Amino acid sequence: MSKFFKHFGGKVTKDLVSRYQESDNWHNGTFKNFEETSVGGGLRDLPRIIYRQLTNRKGREPKQNLPIIPFDKKTFLEESDQAEIIWYGHSVVLLRIGGKTILIDPMLGSNTTPIAPFPTKRFSTNTLDFIDDFPEIDLILMTHDHYDHLDLASIAKLKDKTKAFYTALGVKRHLTKWGVNEGIITEFDWWDTEIFGDLNITFTPSRHFSGRGISDRDKALWGGWVIKSKNENIWFSGDGGYGKHFKEIGERLGPFDFAFMECGQYNSDWHLIHMFPEEAIKAAIDGKAKRVMPVHWAGFALSYHHTWKEPAEDFVRFAEDLNQAYTLPRMGEIFQLNQEIKEKWWDEYT
Repeated sequence: MSKFFKHFGGKVTKDLVSRYQESDNWHNGTFKNFEETSVGGGLRDLPRIIYRQLTNRKGREPKQNLPIIPFDKKTFLEESDQAEIIWYGHSVVLLRIGGKTILIDPMLGSNTTPIAPFPTKRFSTNTLDFIDDFPEIDLILMTHDHYDHLDLASIAKLKDKTKAFYTALGVKRHLTKWGVNEGIITEFDWWDTEIFGDLNITFTPSRHFSGRGISDRDKALWGGWVIKSKNENIWFSGDGGYGKHFKEIGERLGPFDFAFMECGQYNSDWHLIHMFPEEAIKAAIDGKAKRVMPVHWAGFALSYHHTWKEPAEDFVRFAEDLNQAYTLPRMGEIFQLNQEIKEKWWDEYT
């Protein structure tokens, strides 16, 4: 198999479809959102969107590479009754909680468009090297199968140092295609819960879509994760537009000590599948989150709508307007859930 085709991952088979059909969220051959949702940008709009993506470049990338603080294994692994957290840009989060090391959406590769004619390069360099420094990973959580969250190069380096994978229903086929032992992969439907050590982990709904090629659109589910320990309750929203599911998540699983909210790569063409900053804050309030931080930004320029730093700036503005506690650490910085980090570090790279 050529490297090009390998990026597509595993094919959807009749046996897999039979498995997916058991889900209440599978209808007429694909997974569906709770609310009617258009992904936006139909065939008629595609030339316009591509043109704007290629031409509207001002401010969409920092003027210099964004640094990431080197990994401090000793500090990260020190015993603590509080979670230790590191964000690596975009949606990559490394957690130490309940004695377990958890990695969320570990896209640490350099390019989110490996099958496209033009690369979409990361704002930071040599990010795959961080995987070499990481300790053994107890659990990887995957929200969905898009290229900016599920990366072949990252999985190739992680598969032999990871004990278990929890994924959205339908993502397993990609991992096994890339050599991950199927025995360590557990797939989740919305609201499914598993006990992992002393942690309670639940897959939550989001309003999004999936697919890595033309033939597998919405043949895997999408969502977010809740990680609950004896002391803390953490919510990772996953990709998706604003919707009624946020209140249900808060009512069923909240309140949350901390929430990672998707906030970046939004525009009017796909408004229903990516939140604008004011919606990210509203969703956090709906979900009963005490403190929040934006993710899905500072990694790649995937939307023509905003500059690279605008998601953070607007997130802060709306959080302060609504008295929502927030934090914005530097990439690679170790922090805890109750920390208030408000330094506007991104202004150093404009």
